[in-house]
Amino acid sequence: QVQLVESGGGLVQAGGSLRLSCAASGRVFSDNVMGWYRQAPGKQRELVAIIGSGRPTIYANFVKGRFTVSRDNAKNTVDLQMNSLNPEDTAVYYCYLRISATFWGQGTQVTVSS
Repeated sequence: QVQLVESGGGLVQAGGSLRLSCAASGRVFSDNVMGWYRQAPGKQRELVAIIGSGRPTIYANFVKGRFTVSRDNAKNTVDLQMNSLNPEDTAVYYCYLRISATFWGQGTQVTVSS
């Protein structure tokens, strides 16, 4: 059983920053991919950034150098540092982990006011 617990969402003004954190527990193998997706109201869930052990980090085009994803393999955590936020970044952000199956966190709301 794998569990992902997110923290760090909230309300921020445009131009501000937030840091999201996700802790994975359970049968989390070291050879996995972790990261973040987001879903805005009325839109499909989309990739934000993913990072795997020994694999290249992938960012969505809309990140444009504003976000940084990082992981701590010893702690089974993945963080997302988000800078220069704008209202279009408003969404529920989901932690993601893929091993043989895909697992999702419960989601954390990020709201950016103009």
